[in-house]
Amino acid sequence: MRIFIFGAGYSGRAFARRMAGRAEWIAGTTRSADKLGALSSFGMRPVLFDGAALSPEAQALLAETTHLVVSAGPQNGADPVLAASRDAIRSAMPALEWIGYLSTVGVYGDHDGAWVSEDSECRPSAQRSTERLTAETGWLDLGRQRGVPVAVLRLSGIYGPGRNALVNLAGGTAKRVIREGQVFNRIHVADIAAALDHLGQRWLGGVFNVTDDRPCPPQDVITYAAGLMGVEPPPEVAFEDAALSPMALSFWGENKRVSNAKIRQTGFDFGYPDFETALTRMWREDDWRGEADEVRTTRRKLL
Repeated sequence: MRIFIFGAGYSGRAFARRMAGRAEWIAGTTRSADKLGALSSFGMRPVLFDGAALSPEAQALLAETTHLVVSAGPQNGADPVLAASRDAIRSAMPALEWIGYLSTVGVYGDHDGAWVSEDSECRPSAQRSTERLTAETGWLDLGRQRGVPVAVLRLSGIYGPGRNALVNLAGGTAKRVIREGQVFNRIHVADIAAALDHLGQRWLGGVFNVTDDRPCPPQDVITYAAGLMGVEPPPEVAFEDAALSPMALSFWGENKRVSNAKIRQTGFDFGYPDFETALTRMWREDDWRGEADEVRTTRRKLL
């Protein structure tokens, strides 16, 4: 297996960490030359991608790639990865076997707290989610043209080492915002990596919700994390009184419960099926702080 990751950020690095020692090689892109060294520390061959054109190095690696993962979203109304790599995928990637595209459950929009599945109507309210839905269609169409399975992974709110309620409490940024009936799903970054591994190893295509089993009010997560840390949770704040950013408000404008039944039917099991399991494990294993722990784990796998 030879893996190329467009957008080797938080989720891409988690996948690289999981596949270290199993793949023949893993390449990952960044827009910044300053981040090339960081990608190397995660066991990846670092590649610059400016969002417009493929470099000769990228083209050479893509020609050998068997598994392509796209973890970079649309920008300015278009998908730069799709635009830049379409011709290469059609005619210059003879070894390509599978494509994984990381999308968002935001494409479903608001369903008033009801359960949604991959068959539910998509009615995105945010522009970024509308662009994601368009990108999904583009990748699925390209896969059919090329005769390669494309798995679209619709992700709920991503958390994990370095990005979780424990970190927010320790940093004094945690809030318990209360809104009657509001729930969110979440997904631990390690389960995103595991889902990519599972679907890619089986060459499975289609749309899959990659999300936990426990849609719940956001304040429950903060309260549970505070209990683990032995600290008082922050005071409750009514939604109407919370000073939320425009981005945060857009998330709170959508309310749904997302089912993961479809990917479970393929034999996939979640390592972190709910926030209690995840937070407890991160706290006990003391890896909740993040990046430094991730780098050490990756290096151990490479030795």
